[in-house]
Amino acid sequence: MEYKGDYRLDLFLEQGGAADDLAVAEFVIQDVFHGLFPVDLRGTSFGCSTISARTSEGEAVFGRNFDWGTCTALIVQTRPAKGYASVSTVNMDFLNLGLRMPEETQMRLLSVAAPFAPMDGMNEKGLCVAVLMIQDSPGFQQDTGKTDLTTTTAVRLLLDQAADVEEAVELLSQYDLHASAGMMVHFALTDATGHSVVVEYIDNEMVVTETEVVTNYYLSPGEKYGIGTEESKIRYAMLKDLLQSSSSLDMDGIRDALDSVSKHNFDSEFASTEWSIVYNQSTGEARYYHRENYQKYYSFIAGSP
Repeated sequence: MEYKGDYRLDLFLEQGGAADDLAVAEFVIQDVFHGLFPVDLRGTSFGCSTISARTSEGEAVFGRNFDWGTCTALIVQTRPAKGYASVSTVNMDFLNLGLRMPEETQMRLLSVAAPFAPMDGMNEKGLCVAVLMIQDSPGFQQDTGKTDLTTTTAVRLLLDQAADVEEAVELLSQYDLHASAGMMVHFALTDATGHSVVVEYIDNEMVVTETEVVTNYYLSPGEKYGIGTEESKIRYAMLKDLLQSSSSLDMDGIRDALDSVSKHNFDSEFASTEWSIVYNQSTGEARYYHRENYQKYYSFIAGSP
């Protein structure tokens, strides 16, 4: 979907943002649906892997697997008047319309709310953002008097307003973050220079750790380090070993890396890797692979009409 028009992120932030998914939904109901349709945002457990590398030509590339049960994925292209164009991915099962109507009609209505619910994306400057879950509780709830953001609205803010990792981290520090659906998550951030970090929230404090690979356990040094799923540690080790044995990886190499840690390789609770994305942060190309079919991809360019 190409989103034309103003989804009014500025207004959302000016009126205080949102401390939970219900508040985000309320903003969408009133501002987008003019109070006519009830909608809620909801989430559940998901697993993921990300990897950042360089090609032999020096281009920055980034890969992301989204592991979940069967869901409807929507690829959203946006060009905000005051911000960077981007391509992002929304799990439409995280959006729910409180009315009974045909599925196609529901999807058309819910697509209007999609800019507020991205799970990952890349903007025209080459900044990539991905949300990954950690099996830990409770979810973080910062409360320092700053404007509030939920997990997915933070992704939207970063894609719209941050050109690189440094700007993204600075932006996040200006807000109180609240975990969507009570899930503990962390953010994988990487930019066109190849700078890659994970942002985690420990004791409601933001912690930034340099890393080229992120899966589903804490990477920040300290008492939380290592908390997460055992399978995620296997995936992390596989991707780290690949990076150490390869001087460079092109987009096909990143695809193969994502294939090697996708869900068909594991006996786990997740049904499949619903989407895999290979981003070339230097050229702006994003290649989407659907449900572990690594023989076919759909290509998009961040910032293209």
